[in-house]
Amino acid sequence: MAKRYTGTWESINQHEVPEWYEDCKFGIFIHWGIYSVPAYAPRTWELGAVPTNEEWFCNNPYAEWYYNSINVGRGPSYDHHIEKYGEDFKYEDFIPMWKAENWDPKQWADIFKKAGAQYVVLTTKHHDGFCLFPSDYTDFNTAKMGPKKDITGELTDAVREAGLKMGLYYSGLIDWQFANDPIFDESENFSNACPTFEYADYSYKQMKELVDKYHPSVLWNDIGWPKQSEHMMPYLLAHYYNTVEDGVVNDRFNDLYHDFITKEYQYGKSDRTVKWEMCRGMGLSFGYNENEGDDQLISLPKLINLLVATVANNGNLLLNIGPKADGTIPEEQVKRLLTLGQWLTVNGEGIYGTRCSRRESQVQEDGKEIHFTRKGEDLYVFVDGLKEGENVICVPDVKGNVTPLNPEVEIEQEVTEEGLKLTVKNYREDMYVVGFKGVGLE
Repeated sequence: MAKRYTGTWESINQHEVPEWYEDCKFGIFIHWGIYSVPAYAPRTWELGAVPTNEEWFCNNPYAEWYYNSINVGRGPSYDHHIEKYGEDFKYEDFIPMWKAENWDPKQWADIFKKAGAQYVVLTTKHHDGFCLFPSDYTDFNTAKMGPKKDITGELTDAVREAGLKMGLYYSGLIDWQFANDPIFDESENFSNACPTFEYADYSYKQMKELVDKYHPSVLWNDIGWPKQSEHMMPYLLAHYYNTVEDGVVNDRFNDLYHDFITKEYQYGKSDRTVKWEMCRGMGLSFGYNENEGDDQLISLPKLINLLVATVANNGNLLLNIGPKADGTIPEEQVKRLLTLGQWLTVNGEGIYGTRCSRRESQVQEDGKEIHFTRKGEDLYVFVDGLKEGENVICVPDVKGNVTPLNPEVEIEQEVTEEGLKLTVKNYREDMYVVGFKGVGLE
């Protein structure tokens, strides 16, 4: 019988991260909205690489922040907007241009499944306030305007039909339809957020609406939560857990509650003792940015390394796609998804359903990286940084033989006092990170 929760902190603090979320390891984030029409941002920094101050916000690499990037009144996005669209062209004037005429939610879900993803998180309302679902509380949504579709409902059906979990993102704190003072510093995400009880009720009602209508397996709130309704949070979370038995929530609730913590690019921290999730775009932006071509996106070796390093240290990877306004996923993004899926087809045994090994990841003097996962007493070893041809690796503290997860990999091995000496005879670059299984070696 499912546990029932009540609207108190004491009750919801008893909630545990569901097994499916611990097991799944890899999900797809989707940022698609009005901002996909201008599809513009300068290529500057990864979040967390520099202070999120005025320089950051006036040179914001996030295309989904286009509204604020022109609202600040200076910087590359503002200059681009004035030059291309003119001073009198408002952000909302892009809405009729977002037609989603080539969107096929089943095709998206098929790509996600081939990528090896186990869950999907769709941005249902970003900071611009435009909702990708028909809402009882606003007509500012895709059912009434722009694409004239219940994007959230159609994608939810397609994703679940493909056998994946469906999650929903919601911008709980910021909505520029309620308060649109420009943001020049990270602190202003909170101080410039709408301070009214009206908006606090609105965001509460909309998030409850998403829970009741779509039953999302992940409830992914962004930035924070209105201070005026913090007292409602335990009831909302209890209602969510009682409605969605396998539900899980992130940590962007004013530091008051989380099932898992989040890291975004270089911002935030990972912790092997706590379940966490790495989210990032393939480039520097989440929303589609026409400035980011194939050579500006994360390379395939770095992407696969990111997945392995994240999973080995108790994280999930939530990798973002930024579709074009017409509903197509850019070819260079699809290429990365399908290659990652091919790698997971071979090596997924050491990724899905695993837990942290007692051994921590290490970087050796020659630059090779070794990562570990486990299932029960079975150990999985992943080695990155190999060169074409023959490679010799010493895996410390492993006292037994292993088997390559990729049957094409030819090895010689010898157990020494230091650990396992592995010789990979025939490495190819398209093998990327090489995985091995050691039965009973954890």
